[in-house]
Amino acid sequence: PPEEVEDASEPPKRDRSHLESTLKLNEDKPADDFSGVLQRLRKIYHSSIKPLEQSYRYNELRQHEITDGEITSKPMVLFLGPWSVGKSSMINYLLGLDDTPYQLYTGAEPTTSEFTVIMHGPKLKTIEGIVMAADSARSFSPLEKFGQNFLEKLIGIEVPHKLLERVTFVDTPGIIENRKQQERGYPFNDVCQWFIDRADLIFVVFDPTKLDVGLELEMLFRQLKGRESQIRIILNKADSLATQELMRVYGALFWSLAPLINVTEPPRVYVSSFWPHEYNPDTHKDLFLKEEISLLEDLNQVIENRMENKIAFIRQHAIRVRIHALLVDRYLQTYKDKMTFFSDGELVFRDIVEDPDKFFIFKSILAKTNVSKFDLPNRDAYKDFFGINPITSFKLLSQQCSYMGGCFLEKIEKAITRELPDLLGSIGLGKKPNILSCDITGCGETPKNRYRKP
Repeated sequence: PPEEVEDASEPPKRDRSHLESTLKLNEDKPADDFSGVLQRLRKIYHSSIKPLEQSYRYNELRQHEITDGEITSKPMVLFLGPWSVGKSSMINYLLGLDDTPYQLYTGAEPTTSEFTVIMHGPKLKTIEGIVMAADSARSFSPLEKFGQNFLEKLIGIEVPHKLLERVTFVDTPGIIENRKQQERGYPFNDVCQWFIDRADLIFVVFDPTKLDVGLELEMLFRQLKGRESQIRIILNKADSLATQELMRVYGALFWSLAPLINVTEPPRVYVSSFWPHEYNPDTHKDLFLKEEISLLEDLNQVIENRMENKIAFIRQHAIRVRIHALLVDRYLQTYKDKMTFFSDGELVFRDIVEDPDKFFIFKSILAKTNVSKFDLPNRDAYKDFFGINPITSFKLLSQQCSYMGGCFLEKIEKAITRELPDLLGSIGLGKKPNILSCDITGCGETPKNRYRKP
């Protein structure tokens, strides 16, 4: 019958069944319903963390307020890398968007000049960045601070796809070497940082045929510091090289990235061709398919652990807010102790801000329970902070208590040591009865002794 004749111009497509089975796209069972846990998480955040955050204006220090949209948002997968390495093709492939009107543009010249957010929606449609930022229920409203020029470069696509019910993809403009930042018309690095800070998984994609690690890429890896566990490196288009050449490129990639990533465990590298077409003949098809399945399992893991990650993220935020409050309280106490009837408040305070060590401000915080010196903010950040917020506009922690509501500090400490770990435990139990999530995330307060006989 004539239907079976393949169109000669169109390369044959690979079977997609491994995608569906690894990502569990065909399962009819509803995704875990975490709405109850999310409600509790929002309640803990609003009643125990946010009051202290607002009272000590934490977001002016870290530029980070957590919106409700962020608490309820899905895990985010960020695609980074030079232009034309196949980031958009990879997203098209994962979502089966090829040859649909909504496939992301792909091609040899730089095509993606926008930050494209691919999310779930009842039908295919495009949303302007200005609209996305205006909607506070979405987690993108904080992007407004990067200005209108940036919002014109932000675009949302809603796709009715099973995978997007559980995860959101973000495609970024290629990092084009030798392009000046100014030409973009908005703070590209700051925007990248915003997405990096919130991504649950970061795919850094390379093309083995043009592997040059230039300055912009160095900048990028500097921005990825501290997020190493989220990074996965993808050597895409692997079937375009002969095996021996591929091995050389693999070595060269590690060689050029080694100075940029200083962690004990090298990041996981996936070598494959992430697009729908058949692999080139005489290449390692089995290897490429296995690598692709490992990457999909990685993605699935992030989806399965989304709730644990969210609780851990809020807890980490609470720890930073608590430290900030303790520091401001300490600055204020020191200021009150130094002030006499005759002293000039401004001079007294300048003395403290210029040299906090003379007054043991940071040291005294470390003497408090569970504060790690690695979590302390930078001293200079407080010079800027108090430049905008006069010390006299704050209240001491001891005065932030009410008869009904209790004390702000006690509430946040209870959230960090009890409520959030309990919430984490409650989901861990439902999933894998043998592992308590706290063993993994270390949220418990007392470490176990592995060497003691039970």
